Amino acid sequence: MPRNILVTNALPYANGDIHLGHLVGYIQADIWVRFQRMRGNTVHYVCADDTHGTPVMLRAEKEGVAPEQLIARVHGEHLRDFTDFGVAFDNYHSTHSEENRWYAEDIYTKLQAARLIDTRSIEQYYDPVKEMFLPDRFIKGECPKCGAADQYGDNCEVCGAAYAPTELKNPYSAVSGAAPVLRNSDHYFFRLSDEKAVSFLREWTQGANADGVRRLPPEAANKMKEWLGEPGENKLSDWDISRDAPYFGFEIPGAPGKYFYVWLDAPIGYFASFRNLVGKRGDIDLAAFTEAGPAAAADTELVHFIGKDILYFHALFWPAMLEFAGYRTPTQLCVNGFLTVDGAKMSKSRGTFITARSYTERKLDPEWLRYYFAAKSNGTMEDVDLSLDDMIAKVNSDLVGKFVNIASRCAGFIGKRFDGKLGASDRDVTREYESAFAQATIAGAYEERDYSRALREIMRLADVANQFVNERKPWELAKQDGKDAELHAVCSTALTLFRDLALYLKPVLPALAANVEGFLAIAPLAWTNVWEPLPAGHTINPYKHLMTRIERKQIDALLEANKDSLAPTEVKAASKAAASQQRHGEQQAHVARKEAEQADAGAPTIAIDEFTRIDLRIARIVAAEHVEGADKLIRLSLDIGETENGQTKPRQVFAGIKSAYDPATLVGRLTVMVANLAPRKMKFGLSEGMVLAASDSSGEVPGIFILSPDSGATPGMRVK
Repeated sequence: MPRNILVTNALPYANGDIHLGHLVGYIQADIWVRFQRMRGNTVHYVCADDTHGTPVMLRAEKEGVAPEQLIARVHGEHLRDFTDFGVAFDNYHSTHSEENRWYAEDIYTKLQAARLIDTRSIEQYYDPVKEMFLPDRFIKGECPKCGAADQYGDNCEVCGAAYAPTELKNPYSAVSGAAPVLRNSDHYFFRLSDEKAVSFLREWTQGANADGVRRLPPEAANKMKEWLGEPGENKLSDWDISRDAPYFGFEIPGAPGKYFYVWLDAPIGYFASFRNLVGKRGDIDLAAFTEAGPAAAADTELVHFIGKDILYFHALFWPAMLEFAGYRTPTQLCVNGFLTVDGAKMSKSRGTFITARSYTERKLDPEWLRYYFAAKSNGTMEDVDLSLDDMIAKVNSDLVGKFVNIASRCAGFIGKRFDGKLGASDRDVTREYESAFAQATIAGAYEERDYSRALREIMRLADVANQFVNERKPWELAKQDGKDAELHAVCSTALTLFRDLALYLKPVLPALAANVEGFLAIAPLAWTNVWEPLPAGHTINPYKHLMTRIERKQIDALLEANKDSLAPTEVKAASKAAASQQRHGEQQAHVARKEAEQADAGAPTIAIDEFTRIDLRIARIVAAEHVEGADKLIRLSLDIGETENGQTKPRQVFAGIKSAYDPATLVGRLTVMVANLAPRKMKFGLSEGMVLAASDSSGEVPGIFILSPDSGATPGMRVK
């Protein structure tokens, strides 16, 4: 029976460009949608820009435009990039829409009626420089679960854990760099820890849909067990769904100055975009795809394609919200991994990305990337690693050398010798392509999103076709008298095989398949076309080049255009150190202003010769470790350029910074050391100097901050 499926992609945030890392999930979804339609299933494919939150508000402020102007411009840019890469949404909407507002208020009101909304006063991080409460994504620090550095305030990109921003270690404001302070504010919570919510999620995350397909991939289901805890324990926390003004978003009904947290209304954008599509079309039953109970149709499916970094929100918060607000829950979550470049995650926030626009502006064929991503996608949460050299080799070998090569070697003979008309195909050769085994293998792989397996089987068939052409040698038959009938049959058979390969590749390469359909003068390829060869007497069009090879110079141009974001690790580290120095400098300046305002008198002045007596040196931290039995100390080994017998001779210093730093994060950093301080004998050993650090004696900016010199400084340099 034909299936009726509503498919969604994760909503890209309206605060930046689409990059190749984003495209992994969208291309994977688009391939699946195209495959389903070729099988005769009805699919509605929707997405939207995620537009709310502080980042959009701050960017609009920086650009001097209204947030509505910013999101309208970015919406056009995002849709352009998706379209360029063949991602064909039926509707691309915005979360800043009346449909989204309606659903957000309706779900919130129903959760309130179900007594799953609480109001409570919380301590929340506040930026004393910017004078605003900080959203989770604008607080950074070390993950409280795995210790990973430079993580956001709501979830960890390394271990996937979700947490409250107050749980971060060594937090700082991503807006100003200041250490945030805690202030009280009334917030609204969704009671995710309620026993009925936990009980529902235990069953939902481990269960299957009506067709017996698991709702979550095995890796994701196992992660849910970890996050939910064993039966009898409850690891879930209630979810803070409100934010304080100033905030760009929807105000919570009956709560002036309080706004829905962006992660509440972002997934609601799936329903809002679909509702908007229904309003345009008028022939779709909205309730059949969104409502629970009698209104829902038994034969409809709701399938979400998401990245593994947002699994927590989609596998816990989203289904629980839907369940207890009376809406249908997702049929299936399809979860993709990250795009990595040489093993490191491609990410806009990390400054390591290639933009989609830079790719198309260099005139690179988007279908090269679609094919490469598909060839690396196996239907699991594994990351896709991008090697541009590998992409060159794979595209040139598979698509140009194997697939397109079949038509380029045979089509000319049909045009020149047979007036563009095909002859009868060799059924013994075409049957392997038409076999139930080949179809089932490729179709099963597409259904399971194991595109890598599908393409391996397709390329095996391409090898068979090329072997057939190589053995029959049409270029030699064309030179021999009395071989026209055989030449006609060989080339016609090869083009039937080429047609079938194009059909199998069509979900991945829709533009190329359309060009093949035009060249062969056939109707759009559907999954049933493989049962019959192209008929004798059928007229094809003159052959034109269908795909060119990737040239290395094109890839070099792409890398050059993105060189700043793909800089070597050591360059990024230096840049990060400079940014850290700037943050600390801004923070110290703010503290200095506060202290100046409050102080009755300044510190006594000193003469220049007194200052020059202090020997300040640039030092590199070559080792750092906790000191057993010491509550505050970290043992540092510092390189200040001193040597002994040609070898670096580090100094040992005990620093009282244990409360602020994990030793592992200090190794390799540059700092400033007092080198001529008299050595001090301590019970833990000899301390041969002192590192410089800043702190706020008023307590307004809590924490200890060791000094970091600017990029380019080297161990042993004198500070003066």
